[in-house]
Amino acid sequence: MNKKLLTLKYVLFDLLAAAISWGLFYSYRKIYVEHFPIEKIHLGNDDTFFLGLSIIPFFWLALYYFTGEYRNLLRKSRLQELASTFKLVLVGSVILFFILILDDYISSYKNYYSSFFTLFSLQFVFTYIPRLTITSSTIRKMRRGEFSFNTLIIGAREKAVGLIKEMSNKPKSSGNKFIGFVPLEPQEQYPLEEYLPKLGDSLEDINTIVKEYKVDEVIISLDYQEKNKLEKVISRLELLHTRTLMQPDLYDILTGHVQTTSLYSIPLLEVTHELMPPWQENVKRFLDVVFSIIAMIILIPLYLGISIAIKANSKGPVFYSHTRIGRFGKPFTIYKFRSMVVDAEKNGPQLSNHTDNRITSVGRFLRKTRLDEIPQFYNVVLGNMSLVGPRPERQFFIDQIVERAPHYYHLLRVRPGITSLGQVKYGYAENVDQMIERLRYDIIYIENMSLYVDFKIMIYTIKTIFEASGK
Repeated sequence: MNKKLLTLKYVLFDLLAAAISWGLFYSYRKIYVEHFPIEKIHLGNDDTFFLGLSIIPFFWLALYYFTGEYRNLLRKSRLQELASTFKLVLVGSVILFFILILDDYISSYKNYYSSFFTLFSLQFVFTYIPRLTITSSTIRKMRRGEFSFNTLIIGAREKAVGLIKEMSNKPKSSGNKFIGFVPLEPQEQYPLEEYLPKLGDSLEDINTIVKEYKVDEVIISLDYQEKNKLEKVISRLELLHTRTLMQPDLYDILTGHVQTTSLYSIPLLEVTHELMPPWQENVKRFLDVVFSIIAMIILIPLYLGISIAIKANSKGPVFYSHTRIGRFGKPFTIYKFRSMVVDAEKNGPQLSNHTDNRITSVGRFLRKTRLDEIPQFYNVVLGNMSLVGPRPERQFFIDQIVERAPHYYHLLRVRPGITSLGQVKYGYAENVDQMIERLRYDIIYIENMSLYVDFKIMIYTIKTIFEASGK
């Protein structure tokens, strides 16, 4: 099923619902609150009506987008749709009430209550009915098997066999198309091999398999004796852009930390990899793009000044670019002002230190003030980076780090940043030992991600720039 087309349907019907609701609510206010005679109401000549019509639908659309309402539309249930629509329409109605209605002239305070109830009711009904229709249609198509999700099983023992048998015997499709399994460790015979093909010998093959077979969902099905490997399995799956579910046991249910879902009476737990609430994640991305574009415009004179200084100080290009590893392990090209001599790494990748003679005199100043990083605003706009996030590294150094600190992979769950807690608290690392030492600050950031923390890090970064105190 075309996900983009489904999202477009939601967006168009949400816009239409907001426009209709505003038109009816505006008419209600004119007739029942302001007591205008019906024959004197001419919306076609009312500038206020058209101003609201051109702004309010996009207010609702922004509210739905920033709260993550258009995510995972193919897996939405009708109950989820009801709850999320009710909650967001209530929040949006309160906002509009305080902005548009509270300062209106009224004859009785009852008008406030009736206006709010009418606004909420109209918006909810005209929004929820199309959504319910689309969601119900999507669920029916999935149950009839008109579309499915490529699903991979992690595990190959009796518990996984039981899962396949139970799901295969269901009268209606769960939407899962099982394409194969990956065992935790090699053995002579796998019970699950009778039902599904083996796609890899161990978890080491998981990245290649997910890309090759376009896997949408992964179900972890481990026997009791394999539970000690669960943390390793989940850590591996964190780097994959797939939905992860797990067959629970009693301990899993009691300890929580997962969202319960159900595939037609088969209890499964959804392992959530979200580090921030959807609304914060979307606002973070929005602010990244807006601030980066503004910074690129405002800093044009600084860009020119630095470029002239670099060219006057040493031979070579103004900008320096090379490959770094980004979110989910995806390589990208990073851009910086050149702070070293040309061919500084002709003998292979090397980390710099405070006595490094490869750094130019201008480059030393740029590094202390972090101004060598400002071309990365372009990377932020492209979506490769964020304003705040762990420092992106080269694969050459990542391979060395993970040998001693496998938890480095947690950093690849988010976009790397121009600045980070590690950069602010520690600075540039001169060797792999220092990179591992700096890693603890980035792990702290990952576990406490929020817009508030991002703003604090940006303030400390600005302080570092003006004090030229960067390491």
